[in-house]
This record gives sequence, structure tokens and C-alpha cells, in this order.
Amino acid sequence: MKRRGYILPIVFGFFSMFLVAYGFTHSDITVDHVNSLQTVDNVNDLPTIGSLENFKLLLEEYDEQQELYFADDLMFGLSVDISRDSGSFKESTALQDSASGGDYSSTNVQVQGVDEADIVKTDGKYIYQINDREIIIIDTQTPAKLEVINKIAIDDKTFQPTEMYLGDSYLAVIGYSYDSIKIPQPIIYDSAEPASERAMIASYYPTNTVHMKLYDIKDKKNVKKEREIALEGSYVSSRLINDNIYVVTNNNIGYRIMESKDSAELTPHYKDSLLGDEIEKVDFKDIRYFPDAIEPNYITIMGLNLGNFKNKATIYTYLGRGENIYASLENLYIAVNKYEYTDQTTSLLAPRERVPAYTNDTEIYKFELNKGEVQYQNKGKVPGRILNQFSMDENQGYFRIATTTGNIWRTDEFTSKNNVYILDQQMKITGRLEDIAPTERIYAMRFMGNRGYMVTFRETDPFYVIDLEDPQAPKILGYLKIPGYSDYLHPYDENHIIGFGKEVVETKGNTLQAGMKVAVFDVQNVNQPIEKFKVEIGDRGTESPLLTDHKALLFSKEKNLLAFPVTIVENKSGTPNEWGQFAFQGAYIYHLDMTDGFNLKGGITHLAEEDYQKAGSYWYDSEKNVSRVLYIGDQIYTLSNAKIKAHQLSTMNLTSEILLK
Repeated sequence: MKRRGYILPIVFGFFSMFLVAYGFTHSDITVDHVNSLQTVDNVNDLPTIGSLENFKLLLEEYDEQQELYFADDLMFGLSVDISRDSGSFKESTALQDSASGGDYSSTNVQVQGVDEADIVKTDGKYIYQINDREIIIIDTQTPAKLEVINKIAIDDKTFQPTEMYLGDSYLAVIGYSYDSIKIPQPIIYDSAEPASERAMIASYYPTNTVHMKLYDIKDKKNVKKEREIALEGSYVSSRLINDNIYVVTNNNIGYRIMESKDSAELTPHYKDSLLGDEIEKVDFKDIRYFPDAIEPNYITIMGLNLGNFKNKATIYTYLGRGENIYASLENLYIAVNKYEYTDQTTSLLAPRERVPAYTNDTEIYKFELNKGEVQYQNKGKVPGRILNQFSMDENQGYFRIATTTGNIWRTDEFTSKNNVYILDQQMKITGRLEDIAPTERIYAMRFMGNRGYMVTFRETDPFYVIDLEDPQAPKILGYLKIPGYSDYLHPYDENHIIGFGKEVVETKGNTLQAGMKVAVFDVQNVNQPIEKFKVEIGDRGTESPLLTDHKALLFSKEKNLLAFPVTIVENKSGTPNEWGQFAFQGAYIYHLDMTDGFNLKGGITHLAEEDYQKAGSYWYDSEKNVSRVLYIGDQIYTLSNAKIKAHQLSTMNLTSEILLK
């Protein structure tokens, strides 16, 4: 490996962190001679790496292509959209809210029947909460007397739990550790290498480990840890379908491995307590790759049926990378932004007028899910980059995806545009709707059966209604332009969509964020959608975790209930570009129907009066900040790390509260 193979990827790595923050990632390449290693005759039969020699050959090709791409863009400057960065309804399923089968709420998820991990879960009798490094179990069967019946201490000092799944008899807690599960090998440097470059090379050594701890919770007061699985890498996401869990991780491959001769160190490792204390490694013969999409990264998918603590876990490893996932009841889709270098001849005197030296696409890998097992199916590619998981959807065998191409700051043909693509079961594009809202980008997307709803933004909020009934010919049915924008769209019913985002104000020719905005869009007349109701909360600086995390929403159409955490800032100066003063942190509880719109039932805070007095103009990330809201029966519960409060849903009178710390 030439010396340039070290330095360029290191520099590129630092720019990668910047690119990822704004939806940009590494380049896609084609390995010209990789077919000599193994040819793909069947779309379901990916080739394996096979050996250390083939592995290094693949990464050398990637490295050389990165040098061409990156050297070109260093000369002209990276074309990065630095605008503000921050859903799925299956026709065969009912409109969903945050309610489960019983009279209690569940996690707000994208697809009915596909559970998503969260920091709080309930079974209607008990609430389970991740609270720093403990799992707290609260008995709610007597709301007037809440009781903490157990605090599950994490026995691993390096482990930080982040989210969990709840089953009838198990609790699956997912988290991370910065300690590698394998012993790091010494890194040997060339003594002539500058010290600063040696430090950068060392920083590429992967240390993240994803853990899943399984607990038997049949006896709530005597919870037992039954099993632990550790996967080398960083957590991407997970899903739970009928007790079958699927966990996706990324594992960056450090460039120092090009000097290594120990293949055992170069492949992902994992540990399963069911198999003993031994650390298992994935062999090159078991790692598959996508011939036209080589990445210095491993995707690992773990599948496991949680119905029995002794069930075998299946581990699948691919040379590739994942950023967002979408899961239906049958399939898992892993999406990743890709950059592909394109040769060009342009003038050095007008870099902004040149044709971009790369194309920005999204690649999607499709896997079939079957009782904890995973089978690769196909790979597709569409132009542009996606926003988040709600940019993807599956309906009646077709995969739909919404993307943004170009850059919002450009005014020529390479300005930002928005698109919807429909792919068949072989992940081939069958229909496309392109060039929507030039100069803007997608802020929110939601697919609902034969329709899609898109919000783009730059100065106003165009809300588009898209017809997806014909997979070969998607089309715009109607649109509405209003001030503000939505970050998240949630179905109310077949004809109404709730948007959560920000209001905006115009001042001195600039568009500025104002307070939080919640609106109901009426799409009964698809050609002329209207904003039927809206409510503005606070002023500039008001925030809610709901705007970046859909799991923070509590919604029940049956109960006419809408609730979410919010931190409110109020500006009494009358000057829109000034930040106001902190006024409230807690949960806002609304009654919502399609006759009277939004009716604020009350705000529930965990802060004492002295907290507000001490706060002055600002507030911070406190243990008393409400992070989740749920209901059980006629009680609504607000949760922070400091306490839990129960209120009567009909009257909003306080029933009880309990301190957790």
C-alpha cells in the first residue's frame, strides 16, 4: 500500500464527519477487477471476501478511488448544503396511534406491528424506564400510590443503556460501551511519520461495542439477567417483529489494517454469553460484499427470537455501510448515502459554475426477514439523499423512497430538487416523480397507502399531496403553501395529517424560526389541501424532542388525545429576531378533534416554583425535564429521570407522584 493510502483517508475521515452531519457521506466506486474474485450469478448470492488478500485488494481499490474524488473537491471546495437538518402507513394495516391492544399507550412507531426500541415501555400494569444507568420498574396498578418495585443496576461499569424492548416475559436492553470486546493490538508507526499524523491514524481504531442484555421479568421484584450479546461496532437501529429482534450495527475498518498480517484482527467480533466467555470472530469466508459498492466498513445484522432465552442468534456480516433503516413486517431495508466520482474538465477560474465532480445517490439493501433469520434479496439505487426513516416505505410489494438532490444554495440546474421513486420487488425503479420544489429540500415525509405527503421548506412550507396508486406514474395531486414548516408528519385519519414543526417570521428580508407549530392538514380535497387547524407554542427558541424523535409523541384518536414534551421560550419584547426567556418545561396535553381543533387541557411540569425562579432566562438539560408521556386507563403519566407524575386524564387533577432519585 502506498503512503498516500494512509494520509488521504485520514483527511477524508475528518471531512466525513462534517459531511455526515449534513447528509453527505463517502463515495461509491466500482471495483473493476473484483469479478475475478467471484461473480454474482444470482441476485440473492453475494460473493464472499474469502481471504485476507482479497480483502486488502478490495480496500485498495476503494482507497484509490477516494483519492481521485477527494483531491478534486479539495481543489474546488466541497458542495455542502448547510441548511437546517433536522412517515409509514401500510394500506393493509389500520391507522395507528400510540395505543396498544389494551387500554394503555405504546411506543409511537412507523409501521404497525413493527416495534421500535425506546427509553420507556409499559404493559398496562408496570412502567419500565431507562434512568441513567438503571432500569426502573414502577407499579401503576394503584395510581394513587405509585411504587418503585425494582431498580435493575447495570453490572457492567462501561455499559450505557440507551433503549429497550418489552415482551410478555422479557426485557431486551440495548446500549453501548466504548470498550472493545477484543484486546487491541499494538499499532506500529513508521518513525518518519509526523507525530500529528500518527495521532490521526491511531484515532481510527474502532472501540465501540453494541450490547444487548436480556432479562427475565416474570417476577418483577426478582428480575434476572439471562443473556448478553455484544457486537463490535456502532449502533444503527433495530426492530422487533413478533418477538423476533433485528439489530443493525456499523463497524468502521481502520486504515492501519493495511499493514496487518493477522486476519483474525481485521474481521468483526462478537460475544454471546450463551456460548460461553469466548470471543467469536466472523471469518472472511462468511463476510459478503456488494461488488459495485465497496466500503471500508462492516454492516452486521443480528437476528434472534426472544421467545426463548436459549434460541440461537444469527449473525450476518457484509462489507458495506448503513445509515437509516426501514422495516415492514416482511422486509428490512438499509439505506446509505453514496458519492460516486465522475470525471470532468472545467475551468479553475469559476469553481461554482463547474459541474459537480460526483453524483449523490442513495443505495438501498433489501433483506427478507423470517423468524429471526435474514436473507439478502436485492440492491437498488436512486438519485439524491434521504432525510430519515420516514423517507422510506413499503406498500403492496413496492418500495417507495423520497430524496433531495442538488444543493439549496445553488441557483442553476444543480440547485436542490426533491423526488419520489417507486421500486419493484427486484429494487428496480418503476416510477419516478422528480424536480419537486426547486431550491428547497424535504423537511418531512409520510407515506400512507396510495398517497404520500411531503413538506419542503426554504421560506414557506409547501405541503404536497402525492398520488402513488400507479407504481409506474406517481403524480402531484395538490399542494398548499403556508408560513413555517413541519419536521414530522403523523396520520390522524385517512383525510387528515398532523404536522409538528416551527412557525417562521419575516424580518428585514430574512426568514427566522419562531415558536413551535402544530397543524392539521385536511386532504379530503386532494387537489386543494388546507390547513384546517393550527396552534403556535411559545416563541423563538421553543423546542420539543418530538421534532427529532417521533417516539416522544403520545397520540390516541379514540381518546382525542395529543401530548408531547416541550420547552417553551417566550419573547415579550415584540422583536421577532430576539431570543425570549425560558417559561416552561414539561408536557402539553391537548384534546384534538376535527370539529373544534386543538384545546389545551393543561401543561404538566416536574419543575418546582423555585426551579423557575432560579432559571431566569435560560434552562438546561435537567433530570427534571419531562421526556415521555403515556397513558394507562384514565391516568396520564409524565416521566423524567427525577420523578413520575400521574394525572386524571379527564380533569387533569394530580393523582400522585413519585420521586425516582
